[in-house]
This record gives sequence, C-alpha cells and structure tokens, in this order.
Amino acid sequence: MTHYYWMPPGVFVNPVSVGVALSGGERVSEKVELDLAPSPMFVYMRTMQRDLVSQLRPLVRRLFMPISTRMEPLHTNPALAKTLDGIRSHQLAFALFCLISVTACNFTHTATNNAPPPPTVTVSSGEQSQIIDWETATARVDAVEAVEVRPRVSGHITEIHFAAGQIVHKGDVLFVIDRRWYKAELDRTTAEVARAAAALENAQRISRRADDLLKSHTVAQEEADGRRSELAEAVAALKSAEAARDSAQLDYEQSEVRAPISGKISRAVLTEGNYVSGVSGSNTLLTTIVSVDPVYTYATLDEAAYLRLLRLKAAGHLPVDENGNLPIQMELTDEEGFPRKGYIESFDNRVNADTASITVRAVFPNTDGRLTPGLFARVRIPATAQHSALLISETAIGTDQGQRYVLVVSKDDITQYRKVALGGLIEGKRIVTEGIGPDDQIIVDGQARVRPGMKVLPQAVSRSASIPPKQKES
Repeated sequence: MTHYYWMPPGVFVNPVSVGVALSGGERVSEKVELDLAPSPMFVYMRTMQRDLVSQLRPLVRRLFMPISTRMEPLHTNPALAKTLDGIRSHQLAFALFCLISVTACNFTHTATNNAPPPPTVTVSSGEQSQIIDWETATARVDAVEAVEVRPRVSGHITEIHFAAGQIVHKGDVLFVIDRRWYKAELDRTTAEVARAAAALENAQRISRRADDLLKSHTVAQEEADGRRSELAEAVAALKSAEAARDSAQLDYEQSEVRAPISGKISRAVLTEGNYVSGVSGSNTLLTTIVSVDPVYTYATLDEAAYLRLLRLKAAGHLPVDENGNLPIQMELTDEEGFPRKGYIESFDNRVNADTASITVRAVFPNTDGRLTPGLFARVRIPATAQHSALLISETAIGTDQGQRYVLVVSKDDITQYRKVALGGLIEGKRIVTEGIGPDDQIIVDGQARVRPGMKVLPQAVSRSASIPPKQKES
C-alpha cells in the first residue's frame, strides 16, 4: 500500500511504501523510504529528527517484528492474525505521521525564529526653496572686436615681431616692410619743404621792399603787384612741399605695421621676404586680431519665449542687476552648473520669419581667456519670476517603463510607490511639481533592497548629505 504526506516548503518526501506480504503464513516484510532534500536551513530540523527517531525506533522495531516473535499464541488463529496485521499497519502509518508532523513543526518554528530583519534604508524629506525657471538655448561665442591686419604700403616684409596666439597691445609693431625707399622719399620731401620755405622768405623780403618803394613812388604799381604775386606763389609752394613731406612721413610710418587693437593675434599669413600690396582694394592679408575680454555670445530664442521675457520684464518680475540689465548664465561643453555670469546686451531688431526666432546678444567677462571666439556654449535666461518649489535628491528617483517614481516611507515604516512629475535641475537637485509633499520621507539610498509594501528600518540623513554633488542642469 502507498501513502502520500504533505511536508513544509523545501522538504520533499518520497512516497512511503509499506509492503505487507505473508510468506509461509508467518513472516511479514515491510520497507520504508524517506528522503529529505538537502538544505542548510534543515540542520536544526535533522537534529530534531534524529532525537525523535531514536525515541520512536523501539516502537517501529516492535511493529516490524514478525508475528511469530511478538504474538506466538495467535498462530493457530489465521483470522485473528490477519486482523492484527491490519492494526499494525495503521500503527506504522500513525508513527510516521507523528514523525513528519513534529519535524514540520520544528522547521516552522526554526524558520520563524531565523526570519531576516527589515532592510535598512536612508530617507530624507524634500527641500522647499525659492527658485527661478530658466530658458535654455545653444549659443556661439564671438569677439567684441575683430580686425584683419592689412598693409597700407607695398613692399617686402623684412621683420615679424610676434608669435602666433600671442596677446598683443594696441600700437605694438607686428610687421616691418622694407623702409629704405620710404625713408628716401621722406628725406626728399623734407628738403623740398626747406627749399620752399627759403623761397617764401625771399619772396616776403622782396614784397616788403616793393611796398616801401611804392609809397615813395620809386617803383610802378605794376611791379609792386608782381612782387606780391611771387610771394603768394612761394606760400603755396611751401604748403605743397609740406603736404608731400607729410605723405612721405605717413608712408614711412606705415612701413611698420602696428596692432590696431589689443587682443590675441593669429598666425602670420606671410613670412619674411614676401611682397605685400598696399594698394587700396587689394591689400594683402597679413594676420587677424580678436579682442579677449569681454566677449559676446549670440543665441536664438523662439517667439513665445521672447514675448514672455518682454512681458515679465515690463511687469518688473524678472531679476535685474544694479545697472538694470537682465542676467544670463553660460557653460561651455566641458563645464557644469552654468558657472559664468553675464547680462543681455541687446535683442535683434527683427524676428526671423523663417524660424520664428530672434537673436539675443549677451556680454560675458573673459578673465581666464577660455572664451575663444567660435566656441559653442549653452546659456540660460530667466523665464519666470521667483517662486517656491520642492527639490529632492536625484538619487531618490527611479524609472518604471518611462514613468518616474519615488519610494516613500509611511509613519508605520511601510514603503509606498509614488508617481512624480519632474522639472529641471537646480544645483544638483531635481524639481518635483507633482506626486509628493515636503513632509514625505523619501528613500534616497537602498531602493534596490526594498519593494512597495515592505516594512523597512528608515535612517534619517542630513539634507546636505542626501544631496549629491552638483550635476549638469537641464
């Protein structure tokens, strides 16, 4: 006959086979098989089994004894012996039932005593803070001043006085063009000025003498007029000579090409020995210079953002600096947190009809010299007035199939699942617009060890410790 018994989870018992056969009408053969699946949690259970088996062993042995040994007088009555065999089989089943029941009770008791404690999690409440929403855009850095250096006279380059990328100052000599011809022309025109000045002085003496003689009627009026005309011609000749000298002086000075502005200079396009043209309209490009500090940034705002800015600024709801300028912040591609501060200098005078956007120009200081013209950056502009918002640690936020959520610990230390609506980042903390309140205790560390509805052991943490380092804002 075969019996099946239920066991606690983790315990597996093969069917208990009890075979009863009469051999020669006297002998009974019985076999019991009991297998338990090995597991570390059953060490204590098996110890209890051994104790119980040692106590039940005499009873089982007696039940397995042949009829001839235990009840010799009953051999003469086969009907009575058959009845006793049935009773013995029920006794064996009852003994095995007691063994399994006691083992299960001991296992349940041991599992209850060894239940793990609730997991420990770190919790923190949200931070209520006054913030400003920002409008973020991509910008391009440009120089306030940019100059192409070209010569004003022609000739061969004889000297170069700068290195590529160097900071130069206004008036510094950059190139020298062969000056010998210009020096010779300057000397010639200077001599012409001296000759014209001598001729003018002689004409002045003759004219004065003619005037004196005319008063004494010694010379005719016609001759006196001729002397005055010669004086006027001498004055004009002197002025012409002086003009020629000044032109030669300018050419001689322009043979030294100087920096028109202060800033960072590019490489020399032409090296020493090359001929450069100073003819107007075809001047040779020598190099370029851009100013360094401050710099401009150009960004585009869509039409809705532009109108919102104008409305808020007119209502006085936007923060302004001491000069009444609207502040703006910027970060380069390798920076985080918009560390650079500037102000909006102007808006363009029209909205681009093709893109429905307008160009904004801002001014930023460049004391460290990192803002190289042409760089791309990100800027953010105040888009709302100052208002209250709830901020939480970024580490407390989880994602569930695109839905953002947090785990909240209730007053009885039970975790709860809360869907949240998020805003932007403010100094490494995420804005929460919907889903939780400032008094909720949010799990910021240990979410992987818990699930909704589980009892936990919360540990409070200081707000500064619960907030991670500053992250990139978006």
